[in-house]
Amino acid sequence: MENIKRVLSYVRRAVDDYDMIEDGDKIAVGVSAGKDSLTLLCAMSDLRRFYPKKFELCAITVDMGFEGMDLTPVKNFCEELGVEYHTVPTQISKIIFDVRKEKNPCSLCAKMRRGALYGYAKEIGCNKVALGHHFDDVVETFMLNLFYEGRLGCFQPVTYLSNTEITLIRPMIYMPEKDVRYFASKTELPVVKSPCPADGNTEREEMKKLLATLERDNKGLRYRIFGAIQRGGIDGFREIGKMQGMKSYENDILPDEE
Repeated sequence: MENIKRVLSYVRRAVDDYDMIEDGDKIAVGVSAGKDSLTLLCAMSDLRRFYPKKFELCAITVDMGFEGMDLTPVKNFCEELGVEYHTVPTQISKIIFDVRKEKNPCSLCAKMRRGALYGYAKEIGCNKVALGHHFDDVVETFMLNLFYEGRLGCFQPVTYLSNTEITLIRPMIYMPEKDVRYFASKTELPVVKSPCPADGNTEREEMKKLLATLERDNKGLRYRIFGAIQRGGIDGFREIGKMQGMKSYENDILPDEE
């Protein structure tokens, strides 16, 4: 698959740095049908072919219940990859928008989707769930917590959920979103646009715009923020190598250009 080598270089580095995979794991990739989760699915599918620790792989999509959302392209893509595909039907969209009429639906929606995903993964015998959060998600989440909650925090690279005995892994934390976009475009991934009425109108989108504005005059800002998260040991992140300025840090975490 075109450009998969570069994607794999990011993913394998994260998997190795944080011991995300062990022999005998059964890993479910949470597939929303967006570019991030489909890129992760491609990477994990290729990784299982040569990674020294052998693992099983499947894909799970939580169907939110929106009318007209056709997941057939995703199903066909999973068949091409040789990955078992599952959908979990829910009425989350009806509960969020019709019953509760949430003005700020994202938090509750995410909680309900995660509950459905983790529960089903456990039901089919998975011990790990892989999520498609990338490098920019790390930085944006940290800044959102700082701006809106007044705390230093982020999601963790690896998280054990004691209530479901599921371990969450995020193998794309080193991969910038621009590289995800490039891979998705060049590979023509079967991305299905989200029909959610809140899509694109979130605090995360506002933070993405703010960071883009700030970086115009502060080149490498995202990398410096990511480095601060690592050096500070925020939520399980660890510093990798010695950093002397942003450029050397990019060389630490970014693979060579193909």
